[in-house]
Amino acid sequence: MPKKSIDSGGSKEAEGIWGRAKRKMAALPIDSTPKALLVAGVIGLICGYLVTSSNVLLKPRYLANQEWDQQKSLLDMVRSQPGMQELFEEVSAEHVKAHVIDLETGQHLQAIDPNEFDQRAAAKLPDQSIEIAVDKDLAKIKRREKYAKVYLVSKDREIKMIILPVYGSGYASTLYGYLGLAADANTVVGLTFYEHAETPGLGARVGDAKWLQQWQGKQVRDSEGEIRIGVARGQVPASSPSAVYEVDGLSGATRTSRSVTGLLRYWLGDDGFGPYLSTLRPPEPE
Repeated sequence: MPKKSIDSGGSKEAEGIWGRAKRKMAALPIDSTPKALLVAGVIGLICGYLVTSSNVLLKPRYLANQEWDQQKSLLDMVRSQPGMQELFEEVSAEHVKAHVIDLETGQHLQAIDPNEFDQRAAAKLPDQSIEIAVDKDLAKIKRREKYAKVYLVSKDREIKMIILPVYGSGYASTLYGYLGLAADANTVVGLTFYEHAETPGLGARVGDAKWLQQWQGKQVRDSEGEIRIGVARGQVPASSPSAVYEVDGLSGATRTSRSVTGLLRYWLGDDGFGPYLSTLRPPEPE
């Protein structure tokens, strides 16, 4: 009984303090600094709670939409290529098979389910990625995943297109895209960027359909095996020896143009998909 009396007295005392504080606050002028700070604090807490709750609740939907955008970009690129409709009555996800490969050896990793592999997440994990030497980091990504997901478009077990996920640091964002190569592993059949935040009207033109069409038919390597693919400074004259490897630069977006060249050359090189492509490239004639 004595303990109950003490607890009750403590509650009344606390209530009294809280009540006096509320009355003092209510008595202050509407434009007083303490009242303004209190209102701002309450609004800030409410807004913070709403933003945090929205992020938690909407994140699964955001990730699902992101995955859908990637798949749509991949299929749209395949469908847009000349001859694809002749090969397939309707190009669908069934014709595009994903594989996970070891970037160092270029070999398929049968033990890893492509549907469960998150390549972007792997690039951020120390045990699933490697640091890139500065002089080799043409894509400006600092680290790259040890394993990567590739896609093969085939008919009757014959490869018709090789699709590689490529990404790199642009002027204002990271550029994420897909590069499609012919069965010779050297001829570009398509390039698309499904995610970036480059400057509107300038670097953002990496998503322009007319500019992307220029990539069709470009060669990755020359006869000596050197990687030549890239974006030119300005326009490429049709008579230029570089015309078979390069596309016109993006006017006013020099840094974005250089970034596209860098990321393509990195991912097509020996530190990227080079070892994998060598397993697919037809042998040189004797």
